[in-house]
Amino acid sequence: MQDKMKFRYNWCITLFFTLSELAVCYLARAQTSALKAPDISPLSFSGYIEVYYGQDVNKPAAHTRPGFIYSHNKTGEFAVNLAYLKASYQRQNVRANISLAAGSYMNANYAAEQGVLKNVYEADAGVKISKRRDLWIDAGILPSHIGFESAVEKDCWTLTRSLLAENSPYFETGARLSYSSRKKKWYLAALVLNGWQRIEMPEGNNIPSFGHQITFKPSDKLTLNSSSFVGNDKADSVGQWRLFHDFYMQYQLSGVFGFIAGFDIAAEQKAKGSSSYNLWYSPVLIGRFTLSDRSALALRGEYYQDKNGVLISENTREGFRTFGYSINYDLSVTDHVIWRLEARNLSGRGRIFQTNGQPRKDDLFFTTSLAVSF
Repeated sequence: MQDKMKFRYNWCITLFFTLSELAVCYLARAQTSALKAPDISPLSFSGYIEVYYGQDVNKPAAHTRPGFIYSHNKTGEFAVNLAYLKASYQRQNVRANISLAAGSYMNANYAAEQGVLKNVYEADAGVKISKRRDLWIDAGILPSHIGFESAVEKDCWTLTRSLLAENSPYFETGARLSYSSRKKKWYLAALVLNGWQRIEMPEGNNIPSFGHQITFKPSDKLTLNSSSFVGNDKADSVGQWRLFHDFYMQYQLSGVFGFIAGFDIAAEQKAKGSSSYNLWYSPVLIGRFTLSDRSALALRGEYYQDKNGVLISENTREGFRTFGYSINYDLSVTDHVIWRLEARNLSGRGRIFQTNGQPRKDDLFFTTSLAVSF
C-alpha cells in the first residue's frame, strides 16, 4: 500500500514539473513571437510643415514672386509653403491615403478648384488585382506621375522647384494601373486623368486625358524615367490637344556626388484640328555634394523656352526664354528636421521681371526654410 502511495506521489511530482516546464516553454515562445512579429495597425498618421522666408532683390510690392513660380512664391515675409496632416491605410491587397493641406503652395496650385477641394492635397484608394503580381489600380487625387521633384521640399535636392517642375503637374485626378517587378527594377503605369493638374474637369470638356510612366532602376545608383501626358485641357469646342513628355536620369556616382539630368518637351495645337503646334521645352541639371552625414550642397542650372506663351505668357517679343542657376545648402538638424538656404538667379531673354514698375531682365532672390516631418 505504501509502495502504491509512494508511486502515486512520485508520479504527481513528475507530472507537475513536466507541465511547469511546458508552460514556461510556451510562454517564452509566445513572448519571442510577439517580439518578432508585433501586431502592426494598418492605419497610420503623419504630418509635415515647411516654413520659409524669401527675399527678392526686385522687391515686388505684392510680396509675390512672378506668376510662373507656384512653390515658395511669397517674398519679403515669413510664410508657410505647405503644411499637411495625412492618414494612410495599408493592407496586403488594399491601400488608401487622405491628406488635407494649407499654405502658399496650395493657394497657388489649387486656385482653379472649388470649395473644400482647395485644401485636398491627396485622396486616393487602391486595390491589388493580382495574387501573384504587384499589380494595382488606384483612383482619386494622386501625386503627379511627371518629373523628379514633388511639392514636398524635404524629398527634393533643392529648396525651390525647378522651372520645369513649376510648370508641369504637381498633382492629378484619375485612375492609375501600375505594376512593379519582383526586384523593383521596373515600374510601369498607365493613367486616365481629368486633365492637366486638375481635380475637376474643365467646363465643357468631356474627353479624358491620358498618361504613362516607365521607371527603370538597374541598380541602387541609377534611375531612368519616362513620363507623358496626352490630352485637351480646354473645352471640347476649343480642342487643342497637348502632347507632353518628361525624361530624367538620376545617377549617384559615389557616396559624395550624384546628379539629376531632366528634360521636358511638349507641343500643343495652335487651333482645333490644326496640324501646326506651339512648342516648348526645358532642360535642367542638378549636382549634389554630400559634405557630411547631415549636410549637403546642391548646384542647379536650367533653361526654359516657351516662345508662344502656352504655359508662361509674357508680353515680350522674345516670349519666355529664361536661364537660371542656384546654389543650395542643406543641414539635417535631426532625422525629422531640415534647414535650407538657397540663392537663385533667373535671367530672361526679354525684360520679363520688374523693379519698382520698371522692366528688367534679371531676378535674384534668396530663400531660407525649415521643414519638419512627423
